[in-house]
Order: sequence, then structure tokens, then C-alpha cells
Amino acid sequence: MQNVLTLPKNNIVIKNSILDVIGIAFVYFIPSISHLFSFPVYMFEPMRIILILALVHSTKRNAYLLALTLPLFSFVTASHPVFIKALLITSEMFLNIWLFYFLSKKTSNLFYAGFGSIILSKVFYYAGKFLLIKMALFNTGLVDTPIIIQASLALIFSMYIFYISGRKKAS
Repeated sequence: MQNVLTLPKNNIVIKNSILDVIGIAFVYFIPSISHLFSFPVYMFEPMRIILILALVHSTKRNAYLLALTLPLFSFVTASHPVFIKALLITSEMFLNIWLFYFLSKKTSNLFYAGFGSIILSKVFYYAGKFLLIKMALFNTGLVDTPIIIQASLALIFSMYIFYISGRKKAS
């Protein structure tokens, strides 16, 4: 006899909790993973990956919770990003979720809602970062990850939202 753990399909609390623990653990280990592979893992936007997974596989409330906590958790546990950048990333991620739900009500195409929400939240992020640099509150370059990588990831994340959401509707 095998011992198998099965979760009820409708138990959203367990599903959200599992996603949250995986997301927090993933963010917690990003610095170690980056050092282990000598590769800047942040270029793949790991927090946005968790956010997109929450948008598609979780509840709106849980997505907002992750957006508000992941950057701050990363700051508290790894001192990265610096506090002011953690607040900016938190704002960007929160806006990303809000824009996604807003745009998904305006258009029936979740690809456009996903892509638009990511791009518009990035514009907000870079405008905020630019202001912080100009106010001498932030001492860094404006763009850390090449724009082509960010645009490619935005496309990939948007296709994932579109594909998985379409499969959910079909089943």
C-alpha cells in the first residue's frame, strides 16, 4: 500500500499556503542559487514568476499578499534589495496585479491583460527608480537587466497566463 497525499481540488487555503511557502523559500534561496551557479538569477525576475503563478493558480487576495510581502521578506532575510528598492518593487508588483485585474475586465484577452500589466508596472518602476536616483536616494544605474530580457520575459509570462487560463476555462 502506498501512502499518497492528495489535496481536495477545492481547498484553496492549502493550495495558497503551498504556493506561498514555495514562493518564500524560492526568494529566500535566490542569493545562494546565484552564488552557486555564478549567474545573476534576478535577471529571470523570480519574484514576478511567483506573482504570475499566484495570479493564475491562486486567489486575487493571495496574489496581493505575495506582492506585498516577497520583496520585504527578501530585504529582511538577505538585505537585498535595499529597503527603498524593496518598497519600489513592492509597489510595482502590487500595481502589476491591480492592472492585470483591471485590464482583464476591459479586454477578454488575458494575454493582453498580462502583457499590459507587466509593461505598465515596469514603466512605473523605472519612473520611480529614475526619481529616486535624481533625488540621490538611490545610487545605482537605471536599468540592471537588459530591456530585451525583460521584454522576452514579459512575453513568456503573458503567454503562460493566456495558455493556462484558457486550459482552466476549457476544463
